[in-house]
Amino acid sequence: MTSGRTGAPRRRGDELEQAILDAVWAELAEHGYDRLTMDGVAARARTSKPVLYRRWPNRVELVVAALGRNAPDYREPPDTGDLRTDLAVLLGSLLHRFDDLPVDAVHGFLVDLMRDPELREVFRNGLTSAGPVDALSAIMGRAVERGEIDPARLTPRVVSLPLDLLRDAFLMGGVVPSDRVVGEVLDEIVLPLLGVPGGPAGGGRPGGPAPSDTPTP
Repeated sequence: MTSGRTGAPRRRGDELEQAILDAVWAELAEHGYDRLTMDGVAARARTSKPVLYRRWPNRVELVVAALGRNAPDYREPPDTGDLRTDLAVLLGSLLHRFDDLPVDAVHGFLVDLMRDPELREVFRNGLTSAGPVDALSAIMGRAVERGEIDPARLTPRVVSLPLDLLRDAFLMGGVVPSDRVVGEVLDEIVLPLLGVPGGPAGGGRPGGPAPSDTPTP
């Protein structure tokens, strides 16, 4: 049985959704966010626009679904027994999911995200219910239980600080922050603020991924 569109086999459910989200990712990589269209996604996925609109009412929600599919599982954040390692692994996984997208595609989406409150709300609701801030809170909470940090230091602003700093580095620098930038954010700002020894003066804490001078594409 075919779908009636260029002889493509009829797909349903998860198989169809996978094909559509694969097409979104490919369109982002080829054309960027600004030039991504529902027509282009439908053609690449070998389906029709009505099929897209039955699942996602607009381009924004379609892109958010594709980005969310490639997000790490925030419900199970890293748990290695070392605060710096856990933070570095989580933050690295957040950034490296964009490795196969051009900078312009990611930048265009995030610029729109910053200037459009409705888009921010859709983006927030489109990802997993336990988001990156919740994952950071869980990681830091385990560090409190291990006696690594003082619970009095864990204000909501401090918990979200690593994400805030990396988002600022991306928007101002125009490139996805590298592992080296993640290490600097942790060792020069976040860990000292949490009262964890081993910042720049101490040479950094062991156990995290080796900093890289090569920017993440």
